[in-house]
Amino acid sequence: MQQRPPKLSEIAERLDISAATVSNALSGKGRVSADLARRIRQVADELGYVPSLSARALRTGLTGVIGLGVLPDIGNPLFPQIAQAIENAATDAGLGVLIADSRGSIKAQTEAIRHLKDHGVDGMIVVPRRGTRVANIGCPVAMIDSPSTPGNTVSADHWGGGFLLGEHLAALGHHKVLLVGNNHDSIVQNDRLGGVRAALSSVTTETVWLDGAAFAGGAGFDATRWYAKGFTAFVTVSDLQALKVLTHLQDAGVSVPAMASVSGFDDLMFASAVTPGLTTVRMDMPAVAAIAIGALKQAIETRTDADTVQAVQDRVPMTLVIRRSTGPAQQE
Repeated sequence: MQQRPPKLSEIAERLDISAATVSNALSGKGRVSADLARRIRQVADELGYVPSLSARALRTGLTGVIGLGVLPDIGNPLFPQIAQAIENAATDAGLGVLIADSRGSIKAQTEAIRHLKDHGVDGMIVVPRRGTRVANIGCPVAMIDSPSTPGNTVSADHWGGGFLLGEHLAALGHHKVLLVGNNHDSIVQNDRLGGVRAALSSVTTETVWLDGAAFAGGAGFDATRWYAKGFTAFVTVSDLQALKVLTHLQDAGVSVPAMASVSGFDDLMFASAVTPGLTTVRMDMPAVAAIAIGALKQAIETRTDADTVQAVQDRVPMTLVIRRSTGPAQQE
């Protein structure tokens, strides 16, 4: 015989409190102390309590589920980290998460947003591709992109992170720095490279934009050619690109960092494992996710009409992580 799922009243009886207090703690509403809320969640987990979404919807008009709509490319190693941070923050706020992958397509992302709304989510977190429509979808949307993106809710301070990296390279004495991106239309990439450029205002910089195919096959980009032109530092918009530039230089006999410096963004898992370890700029995704979820939950509960929600804090500082892939410029 299948065991009957536990009820709120059983959790309340175990702790000698009211069922209303249990409900408030598990839904994140009402005045429940942090310690009591923790004990309630612990007992709920021990008993295997699973909230009834249909009952909640009938009682409040809300399902308690949001959509993570929609990651530009869930195959990119950065985006599972973003998804995990958002899911953790949502769980802490008493919300469930449905995830849809746009497979890197603007059309697919727009369709995925509609699909999530059809599944009755109360709101959405969107990490957009340029051109994705998030207006008039019928529920609040918290957007995570870049502070300069119209309608952005909260994000890492990509420009500020780039500025930190630029200051680091300037202090190392680099006079010619190559900036490498792979999507000229990306606001995040433009902000990152813009911050680097601003910090290197007295230094010669040049920017090249390469699509993924050019990087993957090596066509259209030769790091050693730029090194021969006197460029001693290479800044890429992601650790994935930095790894490719690093490998290209090393295979050609250009020692890093003795002869050239290489840096990226995101501090992916491999950044500290490669040789030399990559200097990079790290996002505080747990902080970004917590702010986005908090703003979205407030908009949901107050029935805010606006399509995109605003947060009190719209950007979170990035952290420069210095490793051995950057060093002093060669003396001429």
